[in-house]
Amino acid sequence: MAGTFELFADEDSRIRFRLVAPDGSVLAVSGQYPDKYHAAAAIKDVRECAGTGLITDLAPAGLARARPPRRGPQVRPLRTGKAGSLGAA
Repeated sequence: MAGTFELFADEDSRIRFRLVAPDGSVLAVSGQYPDKYHAAAAIKDVRECAGTGLITDLAPAGLARARPPRRGPQVRPLRTGKAGSLGAA
């Protein structure tokens, strides 16, 4: 299920948007835009590049490293009763 972009007015009465996950957690919050038109254009740009964006680590070297992503379930080859058998009788 896809996340949702929400437009909102911040404490300075400027338009911003946030990306909200299906579980309701906020994944990202934008900077300020002068109006909804510019915010919607920025959302379009985010949609176009987010799936292909690379990660650039600009954090200081002493900070904790991210854990490596978990691997999916391992697929094991089908075993048959006879070595070299394709399973046909």
